[in-house]
Amino acid sequence: MSQSAIPQAIRILLLPALALLASCQSASTRGQTQYLEAFSTESVPHSAMYNADQDSYWDGDGMSGAPSITIDISDQKAYFYKGGALAGVSALSTGDERHATKTGTFKIIEKDQWHKSNLYGDFVDSAGNVVMANIDVTKDKPPPGTRFEGSKMHHFMRFVGGIGMHEGFLPGYPASHGCVRMPPHMAAIFYNNVSKGTPVTVRP
Repeated sequence: MSQSAIPQAIRILLLPALALLASCQSASTRGQTQYLEAFSTESVPHSAMYNADQDSYWDGDGMSGAPSITIDISDQKAYFYKGGALAGVSALSTGDERHATKTGTFKIIEKDQWHKSNLYGDFVDSAGNVVMANIDVTKDKPPPGTRFEGSKMHHFMRFVGGIGMHEGFLPGYPASHGCVRMPPHMAAIFYNNVSKGTPVTVRP
């Protein structure tokens, strides 16, 4: 075999493998692009504390019927129904042992897209730098020259007392002060598909 024929033979042998690699790469890229387009920072506010999950999904855009939500504390998921049919599921972090999320049957009583906590957050200086983090205004005193900055609870959906569903950090277990934390994109989807009066059932 001549010197010039060897590279040609190698190229022929490598063509199927290269085609497979190109196929896998483009498929992966397409999937990633679709996800980023669906939940871009331009369309959905993004939390710096966001943690990805593998459980949440939404199939409700083409569905009709009255909305309702069931929050299941035992499996840390919220189930969204339209006309009694399952439209989507969101991973959650509900109240911890000292701040249990209240169970029962409720309704959405308030929606506030850019809600902030008036109890929990940080003490920050005049430039907005955090001086004391994760404080409770009922227990912690602000250092001189600081002000209180409430924790972001975007896409807040209040259903009983001070408790509601909202965007927040999900560590994989119940960790909130009683509220129902959701991944940012799911909080936005739920928020856009409920109204005041939407039934919410919280079960243990």
